[in-house]
Formats: sequence, structure tokens, C-alpha cells
Amino acid sequence: MEKDEIFVRLRNIIADVVKNPGLQLTDDMSAHDVDGWDSISNMTIISGIESTFGIHLKMRDIVHMKNIGDMCSIIQKRIA
Repeated sequence: MEKDEIFVRLRNIIADVVKNPGLQLTDDMSAHDVDGWDSISNMTIISGIESTFGIHLKMRDIVHMKNIGDMCSIIQKRIA
């Protein structure tokens, strides 16, 4: 799966969780840049990633997710 497709799906997951359908993201954005993205919603986002992409994220994957770009890269590696 291409990074662009992962990015779109990831944006949709995050937008749904934070209840912001018009959410605009960039690779360098993190949870601190998105209103409504807190520790509770982060767990919901992780769960959404796992179910949407059919993967299981390990704790080390989650710890290395510092921004949207990192999330896309880790998802892409887990899918491959």
C-alpha cells in the first residue's frame, strides 16, 4: 500500500475520533497539534489503525510514533 493511501486512511481515522471531518494533517503534525487528540483518544486511534489496516502494533511501534509521518511509516512496514 502506498504512503498516500495510508495517509488518507489515517487522516480519516483521526478525524473520526476527534470529531473533526475537515481535519487537515501534515507529516510533521503530532497529537499536540490536533484539538481533541488526548491520551484517551490516542488509544482509540491506535485501535482504529489496527482494525483498519489489519495489523497489530507493538508497544515499541507506538512509542516510535512521534508524528503523522512516523505513523504512516510504521503502518507501511507492518503491512509489508
